[in-house]
Amino acid sequence: MDILGKRYWYFLLSLALIIPGLAAMGVWGLPLAIDFTGGSLLEVQFGSGQAPPPAEVTALYEQEFDITNTRVQTSGADVLIVRSPFIEEATRAEIVRAMEARFGGPVTLKRFDSVGPTIGQEVAARAALAVGVAALAVVVYIYFAFRGLPHALRYGVCAIIAMIHDVAVVLSLGAIGGHFFGWQIDSLFLTATLTVVGFSVQDKIVVFDRIRENSRIYRRLPFEFLANHSIVQTLQRSINTQLMTVQFLLLALALFGGVTLREFAITLVVGLLSGTYSSIFIAAPILVVWEKREWTRWFGRRAEAAA
Repeated sequence: MDILGKRYWYFLLSLALIIPGLAAMGVWGLPLAIDFTGGSLLEVQFGSGQAPPPAEVTALYEQEFDITNTRVQTSGADVLIVRSPFIEEATRAEIVRAMEARFGGPVTLKRFDSVGPTIGQEVAARAALAVGVAALAVVVYIYFAFRGLPHALRYGVCAIIAMIHDVAVVLSLGAIGGHFFGWQIDSLFLTATLTVVGFSVQDKIVVFDRIRENSRIYRRLPFEFLANHSIVQTLQRSINTQLMTVQFLLLALALFGGVTLREFAITLVVGLLSGTYSSIFIAAPILVVWEKREWTRWFGRRAEAAA
């Protein structure tokens, strides 16, 4: 099975997936939740058994409390989740009473969270720092683990490039989901992203470790053939781990876990699939391109074709 022989097609496929997502982030931006921007989340249950339409709740916020930029999401037939700019505890109590007066029946408060803008900015900064520290730790670990091989640093750099690929896929999904389905980048999304980072790196280390083992056994083989043979050896393990122990569970969670966990589960499904894909079709191919210094022949081929 010649996997590495088609490596440039894999690169094109990744670009075809990531570039539209990056364009979506540039045009629509990332739908940051109150965890990062500051704001309030109000979850209420209506005793009448039927929640009012989201547009009417938005109108109540605007007309009676002069609160704009609210986002209302249904959770079952009788529960609403309202995200809004930061409100005080007293204002929250008034909103619940106003809902009871306008829509009838008792309104039960199930959840109320408020995050100030300063705290939200601090959470965003720490999230970025966590991803940066994780990337640095991966490079250091792989460098020391593979220091017996020539160009050990390349393995760590290739793992980070592939990890960035996976994070870009997840963020693209968040931007597109936020625009079309009302998703938001919250603490659960950050948890899913960090989980994808950890899984992605672990899967790449498995592939690279097999390359290291085979390089001691098949010393005279060309590097591309050795790397391709190593990928084929780990292919069954990667697919079985992905399908049997992860994807079936996450798909069940996405289908039956409720609206509050659906976004988290879908993000993990896509992110972990991307992590497995990039371990086989991105990280190792980039390592082969680097080892063979193929970029020195790209422009040469163009010049020969032009001549």
